[in-house]
Amino acid sequence: MHTSTRTPRNYSLTGMIPFILVHVAVLGAFWSGVTTAAIVCGVALYFVRMFAVTGGYHRYFSHRTYKTSRVFQFILAFLAQSTAQKGALWWAAHHRAHHRFSDKAGDLHSPVNDGFWYSHFGWLFNGTGETDYTMIPDFARFPELRFLNKYYLLPPTILGVAVFLALGWPGLFIGFFASTVATWHGTFTINSLSHVFGKRRFATTDDSRNNWFLAIITMGEGWHNNHHRFAASTRQGFYWYEYDFTFYILKALSWLGIVWDLRPVPRKILEEGRARDRSRRLGVPYEDTKAKDFATDGLVATPAE
Repeated sequence: MHTSTRTPRNYSLTGMIPFILVHVAVLGAFWSGVTTAAIVCGVALYFVRMFAVTGGYHRYFSHRTYKTSRVFQFILAFLAQSTAQKGALWWAAHHRAHHRFSDKAGDLHSPVNDGFWYSHFGWLFNGTGETDYTMIPDFARFPELRFLNKYYLLPPTILGVAVFLALGWPGLFIGFFASTVATWHGTFTINSLSHVFGKRRFATTDDSRNNWFLAIITMGEGWHNNHHRFAASTRQGFYWYEYDFTFYILKALSWLGIVWDLRPVPRKILEEGRARDRSRRLGVPYEDTKAKDFATDGLVATPAE
C-alpha cells in the first residue's frame, strides 16, 4: 500500500514547446502527402530506435545488464538519442532514480502518486532538465558520452536531415517525425500504463505490472513487474512464453561477439515466479518467507568495462 505524495508542479515551457511542435509537425503529411517509402521508413525507424531505447538507454546504460565495447556503446547512445529523448546519461540517471524511489515520494514519474498524464510525459518538463552525474558515474567517465549528452539534439538532427534528403517531405513528416512521436509514447507507456494495468507476479513494493500488449509495442519492456523484481537481468520476459524481442536481438549480437556477459535471471527468482503463478492458478496464497524491498535489488550489474 502506498501513501500518495503529489509532486509539486513547476513546469518549464523551454522543453514543452518543442515537444508540442514535433507532434504538430506530423500534420505536415496532409500537405506533403504520404508515400509507401515514408511509411516503411517510419516503421523501420520505430523498431530500430525502440531497440536502441530498450537495449541501450535502459538495459545497458541504466542497468548494465550486459557488456560491450566502447565503440558499440557510443553507437547505442547515438541511436537512442536519435529518438530525441535527451542524452543517454540524462536518461539513465533519471531511470536509476525511478528505481530507487519507485511509486514512493521522490519517484519522478509515478502514476500512483501523480496520475497518468504527469507520469506519461508531464514530469519531463518539471525541473528534470539537468543530468545528475552522481547517479551515473560509471558511464560519465567517458568523454564521448558526455559530449553526446551535452549536445543531445545532434543525433536526431542528423537523422532527420538524412531522412529528408533521402525521402523528401513525406519522409520527414512520416518517416522521422511520426516515428519519433510513436517511439516517445511507446516508451512513456512503461512509466505510466505498466504501473496501472497488468498482472503482478512478484510482490514488489511498487505497483509495477506485467502487460503482454505493452511488451509487444516496446519490444519486451512490458514485463515490468519482472523487471522491478530483478532489474539487472538482460531478459525481462523471464520465461520462454514471455516474448522479449530486445533480448532476442541482444542474444544474436552476443553470438557475433558485439555484446557479451548477458546477465541471466537468478534461478531462485525463476522458481519464486513459478511458485507464485502456481499459487494463483490454484487459488491459494503464496507465503513470503520475509518482507523485502526490491526497489534496488539487482538495480545495476557489475561495473562496465
